Amino acid sequence: MSVKQEKPQSVFQRRWRRFKSMKRGWYSFVALIVFYLISLASPLLINNRALVVSYEDELYFPAISGYRPATDFGQRAIGEANYRQLQRDWQDAETENWVLMPLYPFHPNESLLLEPGLEDRPPHPPSSTHWMGTDNRGRDVFARLVYGFRISITFGLGVVALSYVIGMLVGQALGYFGGRVDIYGQRFVEIWSGLPFLYTVIIISSIVTPSVTILVLILAVFRWMGISFYMRGEFYREKSRDYVAAAIAQGDSHASIIFRHILPNSLTPIISFAPFALVAAISSLVSLDFLGFGLPAPTPSWGELVGQGLENITKWHLVVFPLGALFVTLMMVVFIGEAIREAFDPKVFSRLR
Repeated sequence: MSVKQEKPQSVFQRRWRRFKSMKRGWYSFVALIVFYLISLASPLLINNRALVVSYEDELYFPAISGYRPATDFGQRAIGEANYRQLQRDWQDAETENWVLMPLYPFHPNESLLLEPGLEDRPPHPPSSTHWMGTDNRGRDVFARLVYGFRISITFGLGVVALSYVIGMLVGQALGYFGGRVDIYGQRFVEIWSGLPFLYTVIIISSIVTPSVTILVLILAVFRWMGISFYMRGEFYREKSRDYVAAAIAQGDSHASIIFRHILPNSLTPIISFAPFALVAAISSLVSLDFLGFGLPAPTPSWGELVGQGLENITKWHLVVFPLGALFVTLMMVVFIGEAIREAFDPKVFSRLR
C-alpha cells in the first residue's frame, strides 16, 4: 500500500503557517483587518445623512449623492436637511414618506447641542443614544473614534509604505554598489537624520494647512533612514553569495540582480519591522494632533480627543475611550509584529538544515 507523499511547501508557506499558529498575533491580524474594512464603510454606517429618503413617491440617496437642502423635503430651515428630525416628523405624522438612516445616525463633525436631552453644557456622558458620550463641542465621541481609526490606520500604512520604498531604494544602492557610493551615501544619510523633525513640521504647518497627504510625505522623508541601514546590510551580505556571482557570470543587468535575485532574499527585516513602524507612525500622528501641529480641525483625530481628555480630566469618558482605543489598536499591531518576527526567524526555517 503506497503512502501518499505530501507536496513540499515553500519557505513562505511554512512561515505563513507558523504565523497562523500563533493565535494572539493571528487573531489580532484578523480583527484589525475587519475593523479597518468596517471603518472604510463608515460613511454608510455612521453618518447623519440618510441612506434612502422616500419623499412624494421619489427616492433620494443623500449618503451617496451628498448635500441636499432642507427645502427639498419640506423643512422650513436654512442649510442641509436634518434627516433625523425628518424621520421623527414623518413617523409622528404617519405619512407615506419615510427615511432609512445609518446604523449609527451621527456624523463626527456634527454638533448635537440642539438634539433632545443635549441642551446643557457639553461634554455629555455616555447614553443609549450616544454610546461614548459627546466631546467638549457636543460631537459624538464614538463617531469620531471610528473615523479617527480609519484616518490613523490609513496614515500609518501610507507612511510605512512610502518610507520603506525610499529606504529600500537608498539601502539597495549603498549595499550593492558600495565604494564611493556607499561612503558618500552614508554621509548624506547621517546629515539628513540630524535634521530636527518637530521644527520642520512647525515651519511647514505655519506655511500651509497640514493634510493627511502632506503629513504622510513629511513623516516618510524622516522615517526612511532606519530601514536603509537594514537594507544596506542585507545587500552587503547577499551580494557575496554564489547565486549573485552566477547571475553576474551569465550577464544579468544590475536591475535584474537587485530586484530579481537579491531583494527577494533580503525582505525578512523589512517584513519583520513593518508592524512596529506602523505603531511608530500612528503614535507620531497622535502626538502631532495632541500638540496642535497635526490635522486641522474639525478632522476626527485621536490625538485631539486625548487632548480633550487632558483638559477635562473629570469627564471619564473623554479619558477612557480615546486612550482605550489607542491602547487596544497599538497592542494588536504589536502582537502582529511579534508573530511576524517569530514566523520569519531564519533560525526556524533555515535552508541549511
